[in-house]
Amino acid sequence: MERTHLTATTELGRISISSEAVAQLVGTTTAECYGVVGMASRGRLPRLLARNRLRKGIVVEGRDDGLAIDLHVVIEYGLNLAEVAATVRSRVTYEVERLTGLKVVAIDVHVEDVRRG
Repeated sequence: MERTHLTATTELGRISISSEAVAQLVGTTTAECYGVVGMASRGRLPRLLARNRLRKGIVVEGRDDGLAIDLHVVIEYGLNLAEVAATVRSRVTYEVERLTGLKVVAIDVHVEDVRRG
């Protein structure tokens, strides 16, 4: 991931947050979601969740209207994939907006693999 900064302007001044910091926040939030057992690289090789690998499979892009986030996850076998993806989308949107003040306009959750938990 290239190092870029995302900025927002408020009545008190300008806020600049690195995309790596946002990716770390997204990874931590995703790891806490029920049914997610791992993050996957953008290819087909899944990675188990570990502190130093939380940013794998996460792409954060700053747009004029807000943030666009791509997530590549591994979900536990036997769960409804659409429901887990919707929960991830909802929780990540809430936490990123709450903690950064930046608006999230798109989150794409790509289920790369299913694994027994």
